[in-house]
Amino acid sequence: MGDKARTGGRIRSDAARADVLRASAEILEEHGYRRMTVESVAARSGVAKSTIYRWWRSRAELAMDAYAEAVARRMPEPDTGAVASDLVAFVTELYRVTEFPVRAQALRGMMAEAQLDPEFARHFGEWIGTRRAVVVAMLARGVERGELRADAGLDLAADQLFGVFWYRLLVDHRTLSPEQAAGDVAQLLSGVRARG
Repeated sequence: MGDKARTGGRIRSDAARADVLRASAEILEEHGYRRMTVESVAARSGVAKSTIYRWWRSRAELAMDAYAEAVARRMPEPDTGAVASDLVAFVTELYRVTEFPVRAQALRGMMAEAQLDPEFARHFGEWIGTRRAVVVAMLARGVERGELRADAGLDLAADQLFGVFWYRLLVDHRTLSPEQAAGDVAQLLSGVRARG
């Protein structure tokens, strides 16, 4: 990594950017946002600090760009042709975070940091918005196909889906496991299904 030439050329630039994002996501998950520094990212990625500062205006922006890229890679948007199976596939992967304790801890840490750091909160909120948009799009396709009521509150349904996830992840009052996904989705959809 550190021996790669970093000057000139789109391919080298893209490779360096990918190295920075990967290193940032790894450090964020291993050590948390507070210990993710531009210096540590530069050391792990082999990309100069000056280059990182040129590409990202702040550590918060870098952290959330890196995490957004990692999550999008791990959780592609399902489109199976049916809203229930789309949501079950999505929620199964969402709940699977508990199988990776460092990832679960990183999410808890980022949510906590968002309550304390306005700069981080802005970027974290933007990322949360992109994940909600994926769910709202799945629900909207369900409305278009006549699976869900035309007056279904899609924003509220998305909040309910993520509300269960975040509450269980943060409060830890009940186990969060992929096996619960189908039941949780069925309960969510019971209030918005189109009447046959």
